[in-house]
Amino acid sequence: MLKASVSLWSADLMNLESEIRRAEPYADSFHIDVADRHYAPLLVFFPDMVAAIRNITEVPLEVHLIVEHPEKWVGTFAEAGADSIVFYPDSTVNPALVIERIRSHGLQTGLSLALAHSVSQIEPHIQDLDIVVVLGTDAGVKGVTTPDVKAYRKMDQLVRLRAEQGLNFEIEADGAVRRGTVPLLRQAGADIVVPGSLMFGNDMKETSQWLRSL
Repeated sequence: MLKASVSLWSADLMNLESEIRRAEPYADSFHIDVADRHYAPLLVFFPDMVAAIRNITEVPLEVHLIVEHPEKWVGTFAEAGADSIVFYPDSTVNPALVIERIRSHGLQTGLSLALAHSVSQIEPHIQDLDIVVVLGTDAGVKGVTTPDVKAYRKMDQLVRLRAEQGLNFEIEADGAVRRGTVPLLRQAGADIVVPGSLMFGNDMKETSQWLRSL
């Protein structure tokens, strides 16, 4: 069964609470992008917003840190109510320290592979991860309909690496999650997808049933 970490960035932000209520029955988690305009040229969400979301839903919150120096933010987002925190391996000089800090709060831990990243960049930390997010587009870019072919190759590598080492991290596909691409992402090894407009722009019940059938 394919899981859905529903991206709140694609919700109607003027009516976020009602959008969360609408998506709750179909979300295995809510994916919350946090960007500081330094690691990537965009600004999205912040700790107080995550805390406000936590107050209105029990659905797990996956915080995706698109920021420099993520070690500075782990405690803040843990206190805000995150259930998992994902960051980029080159956003800090010491990924192991960030992983340790996330795990010390009892949260699920993940690393995110941008288009320019190779699987080898996260291999030293792979045994400590619950999630590996594979981007199919540039970080923060919306509206792309086809994932970069590199994303499929990385997922295939991760599937083989997971089997070889007897690990159980989940592979999450983020970016260009569309009706026509999801079956290919699933075939490549995705356990989780991050639907945004696919969920909020369509019949949620039908979309959820379709995703879970894959």
